[in-house]
Amino acid sequence: MIAASGSEAESRDVASEQDPRHEAVRDLEGAFSLLFTQMRRAYAQASEAISPGLLPGTFKVFTVIDQIGPVTASTLAERLTTDKGGISRAVTELEGLGLIERTSDPADGRIRLISITPFGRERLQAVRYPFVDRLEEATGEWQKESIDRLSGLVRALANNIVPLTNFSGAAPDDPR
Repeated sequence: MIAASGSEAESRDVASEQDPRHEAVRDLEGAFSLLFTQMRRAYAQASEAISPGLLPGTFKVFTVIDQIGPVTASTLAERLTTDKGGISRAVTELEGLGLIERTSDPADGRIRLISITPFGRERLQAVRYPFVDRLEEATGEWQKESIDRLSGLVRALANNIVPLTNFSGAAPDDPR
């Protein structure tokens, strides 16, 4: 893929600034930035509630195991776009806390499946309820249909955000 030249990029920027949606999309990006900051705080609090000193990234691994488990470490690394070493460390810590377990895949004994334990599920529910309560309170004035619509829109957006270029403007395979 060939990156746009400087003048092409500049004319694209001018054209996008003239588009009335441009400012709305910039505002949306700012709203997501605020939301991500608040979510990082919530994850940090939940991590501490699960086990003092548990890192938010390890908590994220834990929640993904809950969502899609039983799962392999490779699938976790792919899903979280991280390296297998980081996943391995997180899984080892979570297993040591009794929150998850590794078992052999019945279809292929060489493969280890990672799943949440009953204790892990109990701990996760204990930290999720306060967050869900806050979310329910924050949307207390909303109609159910509005909540459903927002959920659908966020999922659609999440499924369509695929980085076509990195932040330098170069294509992913461009060595710049």
